[in-house]
Amino acid sequence: MDVCNNFDGFSDNCFGFQEFSKEVKALVKPERKLYGAEKALLALRNHSEAERRRRERINGHLATLRGLIPGTAKMDKAALLAEVINRVKELRDRVTEVTRGTLVPTDIDEVKVEQEGKNDENSFFIRASLCCDFKTELLSDIREAIEALPLKTVRAEIATLGTRMVNVFVIAGCNADEEGSQSLVDSVRKALRSVLDKFYASEEFSSRNTMSGKRRRVSLFSSSNSSSYGDLW
Repeated sequence: MDVCNNFDGFSDNCFGFQEFSKEVKALVKPERKLYGAEKALLALRNHSEAERRRRERINGHLATLRGLIPGTAKMDKAALLAEVINRVKELRDRVTEVTRGTLVPTDIDEVKVEQEGKNDENSFFIRASLCCDFKTELLSDIREAIEALPLKTVRAEIATLGTRMVNVFVIAGCNADEEGSQSLVDSVRKALRSVLDKFYASEEFSSRNTMSGKRRRVSLFSSSNSSSYGDLW
């Protein structure tokens, strides 16, 4: 009697193990390979979904543009884009007009010197500019360098933007022929170069990691000829 009971229990256990094996096989069964029409159908569905998302993004951008430009709620896409282009051109022209003649520092450390022409037979003008990172000591250094030259400062301007600044000077010279005026232009260039060299040699600036990523240029322009000194540092 006990043997039979044990045998029956063993049979039940075997049956349970078989069911468990079927479940495991069902879980690890590889995916069915797709063929022909099924692959094409799946690709079509994926393409349709991607296209739907693309249209949603475009419509979202168009809705944003309609919200920015009044009177475009009922415009079709082509008319809306044409209106946006016109508005952008108008804004660009306005910016150009407003900033015309405005000093704006660039991200390039640069010295430019050019002879603008003669005021009369005995005098001429030199336009010089220095663009670099802003540093308070630079202002006095620039003034001292310019005042040390046998020239008269007619106009001086300065503009800052963030940590950058640009200084522009119009300097008058007199009693000099073409060779003498060119020599004075060279003197102005060298004076501003020395100021910029001092700036870069300072401990405060040399401790910064941005020094190696900056370009420094010096350009010299004359009314009779034009030449660039390129990267001199």
